[in-house]
Amino acid sequence: MSVIHPRRLWALCRKESYQILRDPSSILVAFIMPVMLLFVLGYAVNLDANHLRLGLLREDSGAAASTLAQTLSANPLFEVHNGASRGELMQALAQGRIRAILIIPADFSAKWLRQQQVAPLQLLVDGAEPNTAQFMANYVQSLWQNWLQQQRREQAQPQPLQIEVLSRTWYNPANVSRNFLVPGSIAVVMTIIGALLTSLVVAREWERGTMEALLATPVTRAELLLSKILPYYLLGMLACWICLLVAVYIMGVPFRGSLLALFVSSSLFLGCALGMGLFLSTLFRNQFNAAQAALTGAFLPAMMLSGFVFEISSMPTLLQWITHLIPARYYASTLQTLFQAGTVYSVLWPNLLCLLALALFWLLLTARKTRRTLES
Repeated sequence: MSVIHPRRLWALCRKESYQILRDPSSILVAFIMPVMLLFVLGYAVNLDANHLRLGLLREDSGAAASTLAQTLSANPLFEVHNGASRGELMQALAQGRIRAILIIPADFSAKWLRQQQVAPLQLLVDGAEPNTAQFMANYVQSLWQNWLQQQRREQAQPQPLQIEVLSRTWYNPANVSRNFLVPGSIAVVMTIIGALLTSLVVAREWERGTMEALLATPVTRAELLLSKILPYYLLGMLACWICLLVAVYIMGVPFRGSLLALFVSSSLFLGCALGMGLFLSTLFRNQFNAAQAALTGAFLPAMMLSGFVFEISSMPTLLQWITHLIPARYYASTLQTLFQAGTVYSVLWPNLLCLLALALFWLLLTARKTRRTLES
């Protein structure tokens, strides 16, 4: 077993810290890029269905058609574009300037007043984006039902017996996608800091020729690895708290959980990311190759397979099994729970145990791969 000498370890950590401070790219990746990425994912990526562009063709000028058109225009979800003809609106739909067309037929008001006949409406939806198309259809149908009930109340008509549903949304009552995306994007940010930065440190030593000098000293393998891990662990935790402050005080995302739980989960996740980055750096011994491997093996899976944007249950079965090996899956779930629901231990404990297992795996794999010899 390698013996760790505190003075030697402290000297190595100081050397690594000086290299971080003297390398502008490290500061850029550690502090500037995460904040920029957080703003991009928090503001530019928006899953909220607002300002849906709806084309409206009124072939009827009756009272019922007028009130329905006014109800559509007054709804903040819709951006209503009135058309003069079907051909004009069909062309706008084909060009993507509107997402759907609602056609009020010429006999709509007459049939509505007679009440014995069905007063039909025609809705044409652009299905190129299935989610948006489903939103459009559901929102128009819901608005039609609300308008129908309002008209019956105003005309004192008996309403058919029906079940009244009063829905309540927990944890994110405003249904703002930013409250869901920003915590998950912090997991991506921590992946960048942990995997990308540490993937360069050992490779940089080999490229600069300083690794041979280190191997000629009494430095042990444990001291070498700890000197590469500890400075970047502090850097990652500092970036984590910066992301937390930006998310809460600038972006307005509520944080309802425990700071201690955030600290523990972030520490375990950094153990995974740092271990993976150091393993890639030790394996390739080339900064360019190690950085490419880190982006492919850490950043992209964290972005695509962590579940913070794309629902894991909707993925193919094979990919669902692969996501169990992605540390960002458990960290993103932990952050979303802490931000939106609070400290829910039934969710946090399984995630923390999985992060601990993955952190031990990557750190032990890195220690096994590290040799105090010049051979690979």
